[in-house]
Amino acid sequence: MNEFEDLLNSVSEVNPGDVVTAEVLTVDNGQANLVISGTGIEGVLTLRELTNDRDADINDLVKPGESHEVLVLRQVVGKDTDTVTYLVSKKRLEARKAWDKLVGREGEVVTVKVTRAVKGGLSVEFEGLRGFIPASMIDTRFVRNTEKFVGEEFDAKIKEVDPAENRFILSRRDVVEETAAAARAEVFGKIAEGSVVTGTVARLTNFGAFVDLGGVDGLIHITELSHERNASPKSVVSVGDEVEVKVLSIDEEEGRVSLSLKATTPGPWDGVEQKLAAGDVVEGKVKRLTDFGAFVEVLPGIDGLVHISQISHKRVENPKDVLSAGQDVTVKVLEVNSADERVSLSIKALEERPAAAEGEENTEKRQSRPRRQKREQKRDFELPETQTGFSMADLFGDIEL
Repeated sequence: MNEFEDLLNSVSEVNPGDVVTAEVLTVDNGQANLVISGTGIEGVLTLRELTNDRDADINDLVKPGESHEVLVLRQVVGKDTDTVTYLVSKKRLEARKAWDKLVGREGEVVTVKVTRAVKGGLSVEFEGLRGFIPASMIDTRFVRNTEKFVGEEFDAKIKEVDPAENRFILSRRDVVEETAAAARAEVFGKIAEGSVVTGTVARLTNFGAFVDLGGVDGLIHITELSHERNASPKSVVSVGDEVEVKVLSIDEEEGRVSLSLKATTPGPWDGVEQKLAAGDVVEGKVKRLTDFGAFVEVLPGIDGLVHISQISHKRVENPKDVLSAGQDVTVKVLEVNSADERVSLSIKALEERPAAAEGEENTEKRQSRPRRQKREQKRDFELPETQTGFSMADLFGDIEL
C-alpha cells in the first residue's frame, strides 16, 4: 500500500498549455505515441503537429526512445475505452518560441523559406513560424507568377509582429531596394562620362536596349545601337549578351545612364579615304529619294548624294521620275568629305552629253559674249583716264580759247 501511494503521488497533473518533456514509445499509423515524463500519462504526436511539410515521413523525424519537448493541446478520451491521452504538438511549441523571439524585431532582415503561393502573396516559414509576404512587397516590380518562388529561400525584412493576432508580415522588396541602392552607389562611383564599360543586355524595347551594369540599368537608344540606319534592337543584340558600351551621360539623381554601342565599334566612315576617292567609278544601290536628289549606298553604311542636277543632262523635275528605291546604278565620286560624313556623286558624269545639249551650250556662250563686251565698253567710256591713260590736256590741247 505504501508503494502504491508513492506511485500516485509521483503522477503530476497535466493541463492544456503546459510545456512538457515526453519520451517516444512507438511510431506507427502516421503518429508517435509518447509518455509524458514524470506522469505516466500518454500523449499522441501527429505528423501535422510535428511539421508543416505534409509530404514528410514521420519515421524520419521521431524515433522510439527519443525525448522531445512538446506543448499539451487538449485531452483525448478513447472511444472504446476510458483511456485518457493528450494531443501534443512540437510544431506549435516551436512557433511559440519563435513568436517570443520575434517580438521587437521589426526592421530586422531574416532568411525565410517560401512554402506556397497564396492569394495576394506568399506564405513563408521562419523558425517554425508561418509568415506572409504581400504581393506588393515581393519585388520592386509587379510579380505576376508567384509560384516560381515556392521552395526558394531568401532574405526578407520583418515589417509587423503581432502574436495576439497571429500576424507576421515581411517584405522582400525592402531588401531588394536596399541591395539595389548599394549596388547603384557602387556603380556610379566607378563609371564616368566617356568611359567604356561592360554590361549585360537585360531587356529590349522598341526604342532601344537596357544594359545591366551591375546594379544600374543603362539605356542604349536605338540611334546608338548601330551605325546602320533604322536597325531594330533585336537585330543588333539579344537578352543575355555581354557588350562593351561607351557612357554618354550620367544622371545619378534620376538613376539614368545613357550608353552607346556603336561608339565602341568601327564606323563605316573610319578610313573612308582609303576606300573611296574623287574620280572613282563605283556601283551602288538607290536607298531613298528626296525632292533634291537620290541617296545611293556606295559602301556598307555609306550613302552618297546624287544631287538632282547630277542625275541627267536633261532637266529632271523630280528624282522619282528617273530613279526608284532599290535600283542599282553606276556613279562617279565627285567629292568625299569624311569630316562631315558626306559623299557627292554623279550619274550624268558617266553619260555622253547629247548633241542638242551641246548646241544649246554653244548658243548660250555666243549670247553671253556680246553682253560681256558691252559691259567692258561701258566701263571704258565711264573711266577713260583709268582705262586708257589719256588726260584732259591731250583731248583739248589744240582748241583756241
